[in-house]
Amino acid sequence: MRLQNTIKKEIVVTGKGLHTGMVINMRINPAPRDTGVIFIRVDKGNVRIKAGVSSVVDTTFATTIASKGIKVGTVEHLLAAFSGLNIDNVYVELDGPEVPIMDGSALPFVNKMIEAGIAKQAKSISYIRILEPVVVSKGQSQIAVTPYDGTRITYRLFYTHPAFGEQKLALDIAALKFAQEVAPARTFGFLRDVEMLRSRGLAKGGSLENAIVLGDKEVINGNKLRFRDEFVRHKILDAVGDISLIGSPIRGHIIANKSGHTLHIELLRKILSCRDSWEYVSESAVLPFASQMVAQA
Repeated sequence: MRLQNTIKKEIVVTGKGLHTGMVINMRINPAPRDTGVIFIRVDKGNVRIKAGVSSVVDTTFATTIASKGIKVGTVEHLLAAFSGLNIDNVYVELDGPEVPIMDGSALPFVNKMIEAGIAKQAKSISYIRILEPVVVSKGQSQIAVTPYDGTRITYRLFYTHPAFGEQKLALDIAALKFAQEVAPARTFGFLRDVEMLRSRGLAKGGSLENAIVLGDKEVINGNKLRFRDEFVRHKILDAVGDISLIGSPIRGHIIANKSGHTLHIELLRKILSCRDSWEYVSESAVLPFASQMVAQA
C-alpha cells in the first residue's frame, strides 16, 4: 500500500522569479499527513494558499494560485517535482509572489528533495481512478483522460518551426522515469515573443540560463538541448504539475494535443464535475523507485 510521504528535513532555495524577476527565498518543510501542499506567503502575514484547483486564479504563461487576494505564481514545476516523487504533504514558505524558476526545469527541486530524503507517513493515499473518458477542447488544442491501469501521459506538440516541428511522447509516470526523463526538461519560448511578454510585465527574470529560447530558425542557446525532444518533455512536466492540483494522484491515461495550463485546469474542473467518471480507490502497490528512495533516505 502506498503511504503518504513528506520530506525528512527543510529544503532552502533562493532564485529569481521567471515573470517578476524578483529574487525569492523559499523554504520547504515537512507537513503532517493529510495536509497536502500548502504555500505560505511569509511576506504577506503568513497567508496560506492550498495547492488545489479551486485556488487557481490565472493560467497565462504559468499557473497562479491565490487566497484572500494573495498570489503565488509559476507553481507548476515545483508541483511536478512533488507529484513526480510522490511527495504529498509539505509547507512551502516564500517571501515573494512566485516560485523561483531555477534552471527552467524541475530538476533542481527534485535533487533537493532526494537529498533531503523522503519520509513515509502512517496513512495510505487515495487515488482518483478514471472510469469513463473526459475530454476538453479549444480550437486546435485538446486534452482528455481515459481509463488506464496506472498513470500515463501522451503528449503531442506541434509548431511550424525548423528547430523541432512536431514532437510526441508517451510515458508511464513513475518516480524513476519522472526524475530521469521529465524533470530535467526546461521551459522554452520564442525570441519574437519576449518584447510582448515584457510589455505585459512578464518574463522579467527570463534568460538563456533558465529557458530554451528559439530564434527564427534555431535554438539560441547554442543548440544545447538536454533531450532531442526536450520541448514535449517539458510540456509533460507542466502537465504533471498542473494535474496534481486535483488533490489526489490520477490513475488514468492523459492524452494531450497542443494543450497548456488553461486546458489542464479546465480538464480538472470537468473531471470533478463529472462525478460518474471516476472513483476514489486505495492503491495496493508502491512504485519501486519511490520505495527505494524512501528506504535509502
